[in-house]
Amino acid sequence: MAIEFLKRSKSDSEKAEEDAKVRSVVEATLADIGSRGDAAVRDLSAKFDGYTPEAFRLTASEIEAAMQKVSTRDMEDIKFAQQQIRTFAEAQRASMTDIEVETLPGVILGHRNIPVQSVGCYVPGGKFPMVASAHMSVLTASVAGVPRIVASAPPVKGAPHPAIVAAMYLGGAHEILCLGGIQAVGAMALGTETIDPVHMLVGPGNAFVAEAKRQLYGRVGIDLFAGPTETMVIADETVDAELCATDLLGQAEHGYNSPACLITNSRKLADATMAEIDRLLAILPTAETASVSWRDYGDVVLCDTHDEMLQVANDMAYEHVQVMTDRDDWYLDNMHSYGALFLGPRTNVANGDKVIGTNHTLPTKRAGRYTGGLWVGKFLKTHSYQKITTDAAAVLVGEYGSRLCMLEGFVGHAEQCNIRVRRYGGKNIAYGTAAE
Repeated sequence: MAIEFLKRSKSDSEKAEEDAKVRSVVEATLADIGSRGDAAVRDLSAKFDGYTPEAFRLTASEIEAAMQKVSTRDMEDIKFAQQQIRTFAEAQRASMTDIEVETLPGVILGHRNIPVQSVGCYVPGGKFPMVASAHMSVLTASVAGVPRIVASAPPVKGAPHPAIVAAMYLGGAHEILCLGGIQAVGAMALGTETIDPVHMLVGPGNAFVAEAKRQLYGRVGIDLFAGPTETMVIADETVDAELCATDLLGQAEHGYNSPACLITNSRKLADATMAEIDRLLAILPTAETASVSWRDYGDVVLCDTHDEMLQVANDMAYEHVQVMTDRDDWYLDNMHSYGALFLGPRTNVANGDKVIGTNHTLPTKRAGRYTGGLWVGKFLKTHSYQKITTDAAAVLVGEYGSRLCMLEGFVGHAEQCNIRVRRYGGKNIAYGTAAE
């Protein structure tokens, strides 16, 4: 068995240096927002976006004015995408049921799925206004029943981006902010004089937004720790180099540090794909970005067998994993660490990003080993409850509880059990001793 890297990305130590620089900037910025509130947010918006409105929260008339700028075709496309996402999210929500079970006579246990009470949804603007991210966060939170949804996106060319505003509004946002970057997630999480804080932050963003969410985690909940978008193609000779190269570059254009990886058992396909990438980079309009990502963060891994390909893929645990082989369902059955799978040559990551119905906010940086992506369940908290309805059950459980508490040395705990045994069972238990 042999696993050979024909092309390798930057080392982990080089990536760690970049992360450290971002971390210090974010820490100072969040501290400034925490101490100066609206004033800090306004200064940051002016500095990074050249945008200083009277208020960052859009009024109903401003929302309406923005939506009027969206063409009929674009509005129809947004609504189509949202319907696909809503349909899948509603099916996911229906799979999560409250339960109640009587485990012993008179002992009733259950759980309820309760929505998070307020959520801040960040939608990236910048180089690529991510209209689809509004569907993925706002609409999914709405399906979950979140009663207060705040959505924020940076201005584009000095004004709210019309299509993003439309997507936020149609998705069910209760408050829409025209605010970007660290200042947006900081204001939503910490609160300012004019922006009430939320309980949870969700949505993708650049390295600074991702780091801000990481530092804010604990004070608020977050969907997941996110890094630059990642794409992996697992392919054999059933597909050609043009398809593989197109799918790799389609995600590499996200940013200058977007990892893209080809895993194959065909040296011929590997060599041809690398050559095809060079050809496409000469004509791709976003090649300035994609070429840097491919140069610094591109990997080509040659394996002997599908078992080796599976091993490498599970170990790397990429965000998007596109499988185009003679055994796609085998990978579905055996992959365990990834963000989302895209099976077969007819399927592609771009459809998943924009319209097909699954959520595109997914784990990166190997987080797929321990978490999935954003979905309706992320906005729901599963809370248990318990109820004892008979004297006999109170005594039975209380006696076991008393002894187990004393086993651990928790006398006060034991007395919570003992007092019930005394009252509902008429048993004489000396204070501070275990029930018989």
